[in-house]
Formats: sequence, structure tokens, C-alpha cells
Amino acid sequence: MALFFILSGFLITRFLIFKPNIIHFIIRRFFRIIPLAWLYIVLSLLLTPMGSETYIAQLFFYANYPPFYLTDTTAHLWSLSVEMQFYVGIALLVGMLGKRGLYFLPVLCVIITLLRLQNDVHISIITYYRVDEILAGCCLALMYEGWVGRNWPTIFKYVNQPMFFLFLILLFFSCHKVGGDLAYFRPYFAALLIGSTLFNLTASITLKLNNKVLFYIAAISYSLYVIHPLLEHSWLGSGDTVEKYSKRILLFLVLLITSHISTFYYEKYWISFAKKLTR
Repeated sequence: MALFFILSGFLITRFLIFKPNIIHFIIRRFFRIIPLAWLYIVLSLLLTPMGSETYIAQLFFYANYPPFYLTDTTAHLWSLSVEMQFYVGIALLVGMLGKRGLYFLPVLCVIITLLRLQNDVHISIITYYRVDEILAGCCLALMYEGWVGRNWPTIFKYVNQPMFFLFLILLFFSCHKVGGDLAYFRPYFAALLIGSTLFNLTASITLKLNNKVLFYIAAISYSLYVIHPLLEHSWLGSGDTVEKYSKRILLFLVLLITSHISTFYYEKYWISFAKKLTR
């Protein structure tokens, strides 16, 4: 999840650097995220009826705050709540201050990390304890575009393959409870890992990541993320251990087909619609 958040912050910040139109940003982000998310939430809550508070918290993306209005099939959407709240926050920041408001993102990133440190929070799904992972991606975008110093490409050129794997190991332990206080540096380990590939496009590890299979998985990744728990809680994921795992190949196949249809037909329609609106 840390890598996902870093990439999200990186892409959103670069988008606003080149196209700081907040109305266009909100329209495109919302039509990218909401159609599939709302469809999934409605279907999930119809199958497992809940109170109106749960519906409202899920549909308006604040279910990651206490008392945590999350269900078995929607618990993973806490991260989408963090994302949506970040979109609104950065839109307000740029809307009030223009592109120069992006300079506040590194400061906010450090403040969130210090807040976690002060309250001894290694990991959380609450936005004000987790959003430093997205903000670290924002910082990476500012570095990449030369907004906070222009020597980063030269510095990152010194990152060789052993250092890449060192960042990977550090990130792994910072994501695990055995890592202890390394968790406070998780956003920065993840940013270093991704930055070492962004600034070294010809490195062997980067070239290995650049293949059609991974590109396809990346293309359908949002659908995979949203849809998989509902399928896992269906007949495809039921039964004892032997029965459940004997269905795994079928489960993966159905998930891939469903995600493909969602990405290239349902989601594509709404993305195209948003582009038409913002022309």
C-alpha cells in the first residue's frame, strides 16, 4: 500500500504542476474513482445490509475514521477514503494558493510523520496518521520536476542495484511489526525505492519492470483492488481449506475477467465522459 500511495501522490502532483485547473482535476479524479467504487459499495451493502450510517460513511469516503464504518467486503476501501480526502485537500490548497501551494506539501509530509511519532503510531488507516505516504510521493514529484533542487537526477544516479535492494529490504521491515520504529520512515523508504527507478530508466531493474504483463496488471489494478473482496466472500472463496484453495485458480480467472471488463468498458466510459466535460 505504501508503494501505491507514493505513486498516487507522485502522479497527482505532476498533474497539478502541468494542469493546475482544480475544476478539471476534481472532475477527472472523481469520475475515475467514484463510478466503480460506488457500484461496488452498493452491491456489497445490498448483500450484507447495514445501517444508514454505514452507507453514508462508505459512499462519502470517511469510513476510515472512528467508529470505522467498514464491513467484511468494504474494509479494504479505507485506503480509497484516504485517497479521496487527499484529493479534496490538495484541490483546496491549489485552489487557494495556486501552484505555489504545492510547496507546502513537503512541510505537511514532515508534520504528519512527526504527529505519528509524537503519538507512537506505527501504522493506521486514519488519514491524518497515514497521508504522509501520499505526501512523500508528492515530494518525489517536486524533486523529479526540479521544484525543490535540480541535483536529484545526479544524486539518484549513484543508486545501484544493491542500494535498490537495500531500500526494498528497509521498506519491507518498515511495513512489518518486527521493524518497530522503522515504520516512521516507511513513506521515505517507499519514495526512495520508486525514485531510484524513476531517475534511472536504463538501470537493469527498471528495464525488467518495463514489460507487457506488468503494464497490463497496472492497467487493471484499480479494478483488481476494488472487486476482489466481494468475489472472495462469494462461493468462489467458500468452503474448508482444501475446497477454498482448490477454487483459487477459478477465483483468479473470474477476477481477471471481471477486472478487464470493468477497466476497458465500464471505467473507460466514465473516464472518457470526464474528458469530454473538461474540454
